[in-house]
Amino acid sequence: MTAKRTWWKTGVGLLLTALMLFPVYWMINVSFTRDQDMRKDPPDWFPLHGTVEGYRAVLDQQLPYLGTSLLIGLGTVALTVVLSAPAGYSLAKLRPRGGGALSFVLLIAQMIPGIIMAMGFYAIYLSLGVLNSPVGLVIADSTIAVPFGVLIFTAFMSGIPDELLQAARIDGAGRLRVFWSIVLPVSRNAIVTVSLFAFLWAWSDFIFASTLDGGGDRRPITLGIYHYIGNNNQQWNAIMATAVVASIPATALLIIAQRYVAAGVTAGAVKD
Repeated sequence: MTAKRTWWKTGVGLLLTALMLFPVYWMINVSFTRDQDMRKDPPDWFPLHGTVEGYRAVLDQQLPYLGTSLLIGLGTVALTVVLSAPAGYSLAKLRPRGGGALSFVLLIAQMIPGIIMAMGFYAIYLSLGVLNSPVGLVIADSTIAVPFGVLIFTAFMSGIPDELLQAARIDGAGRLRVFWSIVLPVSRNAIVTVSLFAFLWAWSDFIFASTLDGGGDRRPITLGIYHYIGNNNQQWNAIMATAVVASIPATALLIIAQRYVAAGVTAGAVKD
């Protein structure tokens, strides 16, 4: 009876997984399908007469946008970690006055709709002259990632034994040295988790990109795909090839960092 239940649950899990992954499969299938085969009825479930013209179009037209997204993503990761790691350490171990209220404010900040923040940034960036620049998008994307990062670092660093930090202070290390030499190395899982989510938010951002970056070769890939659809609405293989290529960095990072993310999100404690 137990074996039958196990196979039943496994079958349901496989079916649900197949349903969720079908759009990904179809995206890859269409990326290799010729234009003249797009309107077949019924459609080809496999690209029997496949073509790589879509991927050639990506290499010819979309590489600058991919480079811009990579720059914005890495910049967002750096700014997020630099700001949120010390803040999380302060809330977890230094326990400043008003720390609880600040944590509540960070939770509220994550509930603000992105479009409202984008309009505010537009007015500020217009006066500062930083519209249509990667720097502006890095700052905007960091406003979403930093509150999340502070909460993750606070939860994780709260699990670091106080005895470990006190031993370092007895040896003569100051607070900055303790943070840099003890807390940060121990918080590797939290750093990877925050970095991954910050990169994914920046990589997939469309609201800030469409509001704060209107054109040119420095657009991120989300805008590249959006305008590419408008300009080439008959070349679906090229559109889907762009989507496939844009999905590769995020997929690779998720696969590589999944075990660190699992430990970081659960705020793992340090064992003696």
